[in-house]
Amino acid sequence: MKKNYKNRSPDKSRKERIKEITEQLEAGVKAVFESDAYKAYLNCMSKFHNYSLNNTLLIALQRPDASLCASYTSWQRDHGRQVRKGEKGIKIIAPCKYKIELDEKDEHGNPKTEEKTGFKVVTTFDISQTDGPDLPSIGVDELTGDVNGYRKLFNALTEICPVPIYVEDIHGGAKGYYSDAERKIVIKEDMSQLQTIKTMIHEMAHEKLHAKEHLDKDYSSDRRTKEVEAESIAYTICQHYGLDSSDYSFSYVAGWSSGKETKELKASLERIRSAADEMITDIDKSLEKQVKREQNHGHREEAR
Repeated sequence: MKKNYKNRSPDKSRKERIKEITEQLEAGVKAVFESDAYKAYLNCMSKFHNYSLNNTLLIALQRPDASLCASYTSWQRDHGRQVRKGEKGIKIIAPCKYKIELDEKDEHGNPKTEEKTGFKVVTTFDISQTDGPDLPSIGVDELTGDVNGYRKLFNALTEICPVPIYVEDIHGGAKGYYSDAERKIVIKEDMSQLQTIKTMIHEMAHEKLHAKEHLDKDYSSDRRTKEVEAESIAYTICQHYGLDSSDYSFSYVAGWSSGKETKELKASLERIRSAADEMITDIDKSLEKQVKREQNHGHREEAR
């Protein structure tokens, strides 16, 4: 069934509509938190390490489409998955403890030791580099369905985006990514129209809020908060145009949020609402331009 992006509520102001949508998002995420599927998901996620900012940057530099990383043995032991032969590992820095001997001796005449913490380079692999049983999920893996006016909306997003958008074959589970180093967005090819539009908006939100040149000097957030912001903006804009991504977005935001109080979402609501409002304004202007171009073209054809 096709979704029509013109299905909006004209009787409400844009800001009122955006506020209403983000409140629906918050309620939907809370419902996911209370589900049994979320408990199974949390149990699985507890077996993954929370990487530091430096390691997150290292992972992004080596494999920008990485979504979930663990060591070779962790994939086997904790998740029953096997790293494929020939896959290139992702290097990160991990703390390690070691002991040094002191000049002092204990009551038995043995040298006293002191434990120190150092660092070493270790190798991890993204889930896309492994095979095995699926990990627990709390929502749909991919949105399905066509979008009425898809080409116009696709063109509008491409036109307003400050960086080029490429549609390519992305290996692994990522549906898209924004590369700050290369100043580009890549979207996975052969996805449904709804998933493509939603992913484009998600990655554009990353560029708008999280590109180095746009970051406020007082703004400091981890990857978790950035993902919550980007997906919340994508959900808000999709809903504004009558495109329902709730089955995907609710679980996505819940998966990145830290607990039942949705701290990241609450803390970022004004940023989300403001960014969504600005992007909707730009999208509407681009759509109006396309309509005028078509009308002008039609008039020229009639005049011939």
